[in-house]
Amino acid sequence: MPFRFEVLHTDPSGARLGRLETPHGVIETPAFMPVGTLGTVKGLTQESLEAIGAQIILANTYHLFLRPGAELIREMGGLHKFMSWPHPILTDSGGYQVFSLAALRKVTDDGVAFRSHIDGSSHFLSPEKALEVQIALGSDVVMVLDECVESSSDKARTAAAAARTLAWAKRSLAYFGAHGDSQRQMIFGIVQGGAHRELRRECADQMVALDFPGYAIGGLAVGEPHETACEITEEVVSRLPADNPHYLMGVGRPEQIADYVARGIDMMDCVLPTRGARHGCLFTWHGRMLIRNARYANDPRPIDPECACPTCRRYSRAYLRHLFLSREILGATLNTLHNVYFYLDIMAKIRNSIGFGNLLGFCSELQARLVTSVSD
Repeated sequence: MPFRFEVLHTDPSGARLGRLETPHGVIETPAFMPVGTLGTVKGLTQESLEAIGAQIILANTYHLFLRPGAELIREMGGLHKFMSWPHPILTDSGGYQVFSLAALRKVTDDGVAFRSHIDGSSHFLSPEKALEVQIALGSDVVMVLDECVESSSDKARTAAAAARTLAWAKRSLAYFGAHGDSQRQMIFGIVQGGAHRELRRECADQMVALDFPGYAIGGLAVGEPHETACEITEEVVSRLPADNPHYLMGVGRPEQIADYVARGIDMMDCVLPTRGARHGCLFTWHGRMLIRNARYANDPRPIDPECACPTCRRYSRAYLRHLFLSREILGATLNTLHNVYFYLDIMAKIRNSIGFGNLLGFCSELQARLVTSVSD
């Protein structure tokens, strides 16, 4: 079988150490996926990603659909060949991107009509179209189109979005069954329901009844407290099949990652390491660092003496501050290399702690170091 998920060990906390086999390689889980929205992790080459241990990256249906277009990528041999990344790729359906374009879109039961943020042209994204694009891209893991709502939405609005997500999931499965290839791609359903536990339970149960090979939790990290996100995650995971991979979308800060893993999450992604790097925010084992601060002007030390990334092995804080203030492209590249490595390193240490049955101990140590010591 080209796809196979296996749980190798379960920590007392409930965290799982596993392996997800795909046609483009094996992913050791829990895994962090660097975000490569446009077919690139901003600032990094594919060689750099391989060198720091990235196993899988995330690309986005909405953005690649608009530019350069799914057909062009198909003609170039698929997204793996187009971007010269021979390893696993997950493509988001574009639901969150559409959600973020509130002034440019209209959602109906049929799908989403929207205007491009690039040139204002009109487009329509249905559940079927989202799958058509992802099939053309050839990503290993594809996502159903879902409707994401603000965390402040009332129960009626959230319930309507969850119901629409379920209806779209059924249509997505039907389209994938008719036009997709389960030997080449794995499709995930997405559980919505906002911060309402009852809605989350109902959506999870109905999504599981559709029998997806993998399940994601969407609509978190959109403004709700971290404690609420953890509670919702635990509630949903308790209703998902233990033999399937669990993906929490769009989270989180470094000190939060282990919390989600302890609740049974196997995969996650987040833009924080790349976005933060471009704004001079660096994550370290001693807290967050803002490299523009004057205190680093003549500091010869690396970003983090405990870090083994290429940036920390070679460059000083003083030099990185100079690059940032000078708006040199190299500064963003080196910062991104460090931050992505840091996230991947945290996840590697989490996998190691699960193997030893000590995730909660690692989690406590991680939070004590990162939450109580902020170095900016």
